[in-house]
Amino acid sequence: MTSQLTHTLFKPLVDSENATVEVWFNDKRLVVPGNRSVAAALLTAGVARFRATPVSGTSRAPYCMMGACFECLVEIDGVPNRQSCMVEVNAGMRIRSQEGARDLPPMNVTNVSGENVHGR
Repeated sequence: MTSQLTHTLFKPLVDSENATVEVWFNDKRLVVPGNRSVAAALLTAGVARFRATPVSGTSRAPYCMMGACFECLVEIDGVPNRQSCMVEVNAGMRIRSQEGARDLPPMNVTNVSGENVHGR
């Protein structure tokens, strides 16, 4: 009976222990875990600075990991202002830290759910 009470609702990702992908962060090749967000993959690889604030240049990194705080903004494949915690990591991605303010992303950018980031 004890095993029924301690059964977890959380399940490991498929192949999460062995699946890795190669990405580029600020022109440095990284081999990171697949099947997770860009933010989680970069943090696992030891990346501690994702962007700098537009006003003071202070370093920032993911905080909430659920898309509420915007501390994890990076440029992914040439598109600025991507919330790295909301984008699934894929092999070959070119990711750059975001330095200061950026323009809005193009209107056709989607999140991991396939929805347009502008909600239109």
